[in-house]
Amino acid sequence: MQVALPAHEIEVGTELLSRPVRNSVGGWPFLDEAQEWPECFCGERMAMFFQLDLPADLESFGGDHLLVFHCRAHNDATDPPWDGGQLAQRYWDAPQPPYPGPFWRVVLQCNAVARAEVEPAVRALQLSLRAFADITDRFGRGAYGFKVGGTPSWAQDPEYYTCACGTDLVYLCQVPEGMDFAAHPGQPEQPYSVGADTYNLFLGNEVYLLACPAHCDPAAVWPVNQN
Repeated sequence: MQVALPAHEIEVGTELLSRPVRNSVGGWPFLDEAQEWPECFCGERMAMFFQLDLPADLESFGGDHLLVFHCRAHNDATDPPWDGGQLAQRYWDAPQPPYPGPFWRVVLQCNAVARAEVEPAVRALQLSLRAFADITDRFGRGAYGFKVGGTPSWAQDPEYYTCACGTDLVYLCQVPEGMDFAAHPGQPEQPYSVGADTYNLFLGNEVYLLACPAHCDPAAVWPVNQN
């Protein structure tokens, strides 16, 4: 049976930003006062790839501010750490083989304000959201593309996870396979990226962000990678 769920297509602008905006690729991170700018296991500060205010019609997450960070120098797919039938405690800090720690961080913020320092590696471009009804196909997959809400367009079999707190994670956002994020001129090239002037998330895999609706921790989000 086809199902239509509220969703929002995310469109990337073309004009370089000169001031903080809450919906952006790169730019000035909007973070809660106590939230530090995330660092990779290598000690390098992660690049902020994008951020946005989640629309009010997203159950459990409406009004939250979502930020996606990823190391510029390390680029790989995710490997879920298990503890029995659910994700391990503090799975967002767990080792990511072959690395001894995480190279990415996704956070949900409730009282986010702009930081004074702009993201130095990723070009700052504005994001805009357009509401649409995400209608599933006969396989139960939603629309393909860069979006929040709706139903994931699983490239492989659907994946389901239970948070370390015991709550089932909920699909929140999708980044399409091969999406490029423009880098500032002169930035170091990202390993395994498709171009010298662009960066990718998780080797350019299709990414599905699954978040804990109990909000047990701002970082309680798991990025599923498929291709």
